[in-house]
Amino acid sequence: MNNIILIGMPGAGKSTVGVILAKTLGMNFIDTDIAIQEKSKRLLQEIINTDGPDAFKIIEEKTILSLHSHHTVIATGGSVVFSERAMEHLTRDGVVVYLKISFDEMEKRLRNITTRGIVLSRGETLYEMFNERVPLYEKYAGITIDCEKEDFENIVKKIIADL
Repeated sequence: MNNIILIGMPGAGKSTVGVILAKTLGMNFIDTDIAIQEKSKRLLQEIINTDGPDAFKIIEEKTILSLHSHHTVIATGGSVVFSERAMEHLTRDGVVVYLKISFDEMEKRLRNITTRGIVLSRGETLYEMFNERVPLYEKYAGITIDCEKEDFENIVKKIIADL
């Protein structure tokens, strides 16, 4: 195992846990949402609003396929699991850790839903998005960590113990 790939719902803590995990293990860190913004020179929400969710997913896939990381914790966007190619690329040299939270917990954590860059199809509710993504997260997960009532330090400890 060379890389650790974090997947999960928006608000699950992928970016924050990723930074702490990378520091704890002495690894590099990449947040794919930030990589998308750097490459496109636009905010995630701007891409979604202007180009639409499908175009965003294509940009996300291309960004991930361009990564060639070693000894890196990679925090992905919540929609990465819609791309089989991106997930195959990420898992070639790493283990996927699913940071699992309930719908209620996700809803409680998401305070900036209109600006955060969450990929929702036209008319799709958060609940529908949640139910669509859970089976995909479960499909790709090598390790599942319940993050429901845990602080970030304990989540990192759980990940390290499971690795």
